[in-house]
Amino acid sequence: MTELMLRFDSNKPRKLKYNLEKARRAGASTLLTFGGAYSNHIRAVAAAGRAEGFKTIGVIRGEPHETLNDSLAFAVSQGMHLLYVDRETYRTKKSHNMRRFLESCFGDFYLIPEGGSNPAAVKGCAELPGDIAEPFDVICCPVGTGGTLAGIAAGLAPGQRAIGFAALKGGFLTKEVAELQRQTYQKVFDNWHIEDDFHFGGYAKVPPELDAFAAKLGDEHGFEADRIYVAKMLYGITQMIEAGRFAASARIVAVITTG
Repeated sequence: MTELMLRFDSNKPRKLKYNLEKARRAGASTLLTFGGAYSNHIRAVAAAGRAEGFKTIGVIRGEPHETLNDSLAFAVSQGMHLLYVDRETYRTKKSHNMRRFLESCFGDFYLIPEGGSNPAAVKGCAELPGDIAEPFDVICCPVGTGGTLAGIAAGLAPGQRAIGFAALKGGFLTKEVAELQRQTYQKVFDNWHIEDDFHFGGYAKVPPELDAFAAKLGDEHGFEADRIYVAKMLYGITQMIEAGRFAASARIVAVITTG
């Protein structure tokens, strides 16, 4: 019988671990990153910056609001300075012009990309499989920017596989994960793939079916499943199990990254 195990393991500290080390080695005093108004990554960078003695800047997609939501209010409480940019400008976040503009505003900084996904983050996430004591065949995680899956797959033992569940529509995340592995390890591992059929319409889309599934899950297992990432993954896993897409003896680990 297929066995499903839940592993509560926030990917944010793992993504930041080696980024913070690089920032210290570079002599940086400020961390700058990007995110949406409800970004868990923005929260994580703000908290890590305060704990580790860095100033923090969050470049936020969208217009400012007089009343901050919980995520941005928390970031500000940790000392993060917020800069709001419109969506068109935000799309240029990787450009040289944007980098020059931000340097003209804030001076030197250590840049952490949106979602924290870069080679330093991949190396941090690659340590996750080795911390799981229970034997398993398949490990699953939600995918937003790709760094967690890229690292998890790189850290697997022979015979193990990783499956990522896309929280965004468009089918572009496979390319993103592959590129992160190339940048980090100069190769792409063949022990992973992404499921693109369980995003429920795209990022932050939570139709009634998904909300009801997450609520039932919470009642049965005693935790609040994050609807944006985790619930979509768990819904996908259950659908795949019911469809017989896993071996009957498969031992599956689902990584609960938020919530």
